[in-house]
Amino acid sequence: MATRAKKRKTARKSSRKPAARRRKTTRKGKQRSVGRYAGYVADAGVFCITAFIGLALGFALIARDLPDTSALWRRGDGPKITLLAADGAPLSVYGASMGAPVRLADLPPHAPNAILAVEDRNFYHHFGVNPVSILRAAIVNARRGGVVQGGSTITQQLAKNVFLKPDRTMKRKMQEFLLALWLERKFTKDEILTLYLNRVYFGAGAYGIDAASYRYFGKSARFLTVGEAAVLAGLLKAPSRLAPTNNPSDAGRRGRLVIEQMIDAGFLTRDEAEIAIAQPIQIASGRFAAAPYFVDFVLAETRRRYGGYDADLIIRTTFDRRVQTAAEAGFDAGLARAGGEIVEAQAALVVLDSGGAVRAMIGGRDYAASQFNRAAQARRQPGSAFKPFVYLAAAEVGADARTRAEDAPIRIGSWAPDNYKSKYYGDVSHAEAMALSLNAATLRIQERVGRAAVRRVARKAGWTADLTQGPSLGLGVDAVSPLMLARVYAPFANGGFRVAPYSIEEIVSTDGDVLYRRTPVFEEEVASAAAIASVNAMMEGVVAWGTGKAATVPGYRAAGKTGTTQNHRDAWFVGHAAGLVCAVWVGRDDNAPLPGTTGGGAPAMIWGEAMARALPPRYVAPLQPEALEDAG
Repeated sequence: MATRAKKRKTARKSSRKPAARRRKTTRKGKQRSVGRYAGYVADAGVFCITAFIGLALGFALIARDLPDTSALWRRGDGPKITLLAADGAPLSVYGASMGAPVRLADLPPHAPNAILAVEDRNFYHHFGVNPVSILRAAIVNARRGGVVQGGSTITQQLAKNVFLKPDRTMKRKMQEFLLALWLERKFTKDEILTLYLNRVYFGAGAYGIDAASYRYFGKSARFLTVGEAAVLAGLLKAPSRLAPTNNPSDAGRRGRLVIEQMIDAGFLTRDEAEIAIAQPIQIASGRFAAAPYFVDFVLAETRRRYGGYDADLIIRTTFDRRVQTAAEAGFDAGLARAGGEIVEAQAALVVLDSGGAVRAMIGGRDYAASQFNRAAQARRQPGSAFKPFVYLAAAEVGADARTRAEDAPIRIGSWAPDNYKSKYYGDVSHAEAMALSLNAATLRIQERVGRAAVRRVARKAGWTADLTQGPSLGLGVDAVSPLMLARVYAPFANGGFRVAPYSIEEIVSTDGDVLYRRTPVFEEEVASAAAIASVNAMMEGVVAWGTGKAATVPGYRAAGKTGTTQNHRDAWFVGHAAGLVCAVWVGRDDNAPLPGTTGGGAPAMIWGEAMARALPPRYVAPLQPEALEDAG
């Protein structure tokens, strides 16, 4: 028994001993586990710090390559020049239509709202980047197995459009992210949205909402309807494919989808949407091509004046879209009427108003083939188109339409000029000599009043080119551009005052500084009102029954003069009607003859077709036979 009890006691002792050891072992294990956890935390901390430093260095490297943001309001490598027509429409510059900058406050609320509805309806609630949109886009793209949805905000799109290249790289996305944050800190939401609306591409070469509105609807963005704004907003997804000029059905469907999005975003009620959908949308004609010769002319003048000015400029020009469109249509119609007569010829046209403003300009038959602006740069002999200044000099000393002159062969020194086809009319009135463009009678009038008097009235009218001292002065042997010839005819349209042709009304910087603003002014009086009226009556006869009958403008009393140079190298018609002065030249660049071409042919046809389209239709009683007899 004792032995058995002793064994039990020994067993109890031995059973307690391992338990103590286990407790000691557990404590040591816990200590080792805490040590391991502390090591993990330390390692994680080192990793996080390293990752943070690496991320910071990465951002620093990315930020180092960020573009210069000091010229945010400027587009392109140099100062941006925005040209506006007289009615505020943007003109095409360097192949892209740049809209006039518009303020958010100038637009109807539905215009920006349509864009916000489809592009970034949380625009006013995020900090430049929208994590929810990014996550949603990532999920959709993962499900579809490709990039079908983007998560960029308007701020990010602005950063990409203005500063970055369209590369699909991680570096570019990170730069876009940083620039978006910078934009949000630097500008207000309204300023960012304004920048976006003025920079985003709407297709068909139109950058900015104003340019797009003019391009597609023929009016300023200030007057966009809900439906029109929805169509423009819908373009942003695929500007080329959805352009209403190329794909009106898809553009319309996309516009209706935008309207639904506007309802969903709370920008429209269902009733307002139904009214917008029911309203038809008229697409503007694509005929107007922004008159590249005129654009070049204005840009050259701008560079001459402000070539060193380092700021974006907005230039309001004298350009009249309606007159230009009429001139282009008339130009084509007149050339078609002339047919084979001028198949190898060039032509130019310029229209001024009576104050000298350039309203339209065509510098050649095809700008793509030749950018040489014949309307402003070519120097050609005007021929008989100079003769009105001979008659004006005579009118200043008392002659009028009834004054007589002899039309017979004439010799001045060793020079013996001839009439057209050697036909002479004997004793004629000044009106007849002008209307029939009689050389001999005109030269006798010139020699009677004196060449100095003729040169004097031409200079007073604005002729700045050379004028010969010889007897050939009256037959227009001194080269001049169509623009200058139109200038010297302007006094016949405004009552007798010289004007200076101009194409720029105002130049302002985008900061609002007015660099130039034209003050309307008529220059020196060229001749008395009576003398001007007398010569106008004679030039009306040119159109009514003389060499310029092809220049007739139905409903208007047109006054002008034909001109044909030796060997038919140059043919002209220059004149005015209802306050518009138009000069048309036809010839060859190499100065080769155009057999059979006269000022009464193609130039008069082009002039009449262009002016008939440029002037509003109206009826005026025709001249009576007795009135013509009095004038003759």
